[in-house]
Amino acid sequence: MAFIGKLKNLMCLKYKLRSLIFIVSVLLLNTIAFSQTSIGLNRKTPLYQNTVFDFDFPDPTVIRASDGYFYAYATQTVINGNWLNIQVARSADLENWVRLGDALPVKPAWANQTQNFWAPHVSQIDGIYFMYYSADPNSRNGLCLAVATATNPAGPFTDKGTALKCGNGFVNIDPMAYDDPATGKRLLYWGSGFEPIKVQELAENRLDFAANSQPVNLIFPINSADPNMYRDLVEGVWVTFRNGYYYMFFSGDDCCTSTHYAIMAARSRSATGPFEVMPENNGVIIKKNDKWLGPGHNSVIRDDKSRDWIVYHAYHPNDRNRGRVMIMDKLIYGADGWVRAAEGAPTKEVRVAPFINRRRQ
Repeated sequence: MAFIGKLKNLMCLKYKLRSLIFIVSVLLLNTIAFSQTSIGLNRKTPLYQNTVFDFDFPDPTVIRASDGYFYAYATQTVINGNWLNIQVARSADLENWVRLGDALPVKPAWANQTQNFWAPHVSQIDGIYFMYYSADPNSRNGLCLAVATATNPAGPFTDKGTALKCGNGFVNIDPMAYDDPATGKRLLYWGSGFEPIKVQELAENRLDFAANSQPVNLIFPINSADPNMYRDLVEGVWVTFRNGYYYMFFSGDDCCTSTHYAIMAARSRSATGPFEVMPENNGVIIKKNDKWLGPGHNSVIRDDKSRDWIVYHAYHPNDRNRGRVMIMDKLIYGADGWVRAAEGAPTKEVRVAPFINRRRQ
């Protein structure tokens, strides 16, 4: 009888244990489901995690070409002992990138004895791709703005044969071309070398500046010892239009030595200014954290749900030798008319990915 009693107790304990496991499992599944729902996830929600391109890929510009693919262009780098003058990569979803090679395999004649090809920007106009970039002329008396063209987004791009604009030091770098939706004017922004960010109208051919046009200063550097100020040098401008504002993103002030570098935001009702820098945080929307160093020099790309994503470079904090890798975060446009990066940016944890229709094909 004692044996039968022990057997009954054992069976009762086993039943209670199974019940407890069932209850815990249900609670766990409900917690997961609630967590997913709270950030808009379901089984079909695509996710991503930075980096999106874990190679040296500084100053990234991302565009969507007419073939439906996204193309990213970046400053020169060395691959397997060989220089790529202008890097180019392709993606169907903004998360998974394939390197395509050198978008500018032949150096322009006026800069074929040097090796400083920086910060490209590409625009597609009527089947022609215009690439604006910076290069060190053979005279080595200061970097120049340059422009090259191609009929394929991957290149090869061919320089127009002469520099667009030259000057002392590294003032003429980081170009960004933009067609003003309000006026139809073709504009070129650029700037660094401790001078203001500038804008000037381009000619109809987009290969020269418009006759009688002059550069207009927009954002001025601020020399400050405040560690929360990043405007000793301003560069890497990007402009996008949304909700009645022209939003300007720019970076400062030391990308590659101290990595005291951040992305800031400004806005205007006009593409040619005046621009107001966001008053909070000295305009900073992305700066270093424990996950990333020196975040900056961005582009902005819109997904198929009309959400904007900021694509930029940063260093791994424990592996700077890898170079400035490409990362991406979501932008949030607030009711106050200002734009900010998603909470936690620059991020490294898993996040909801851009919505791209091509992904479902």
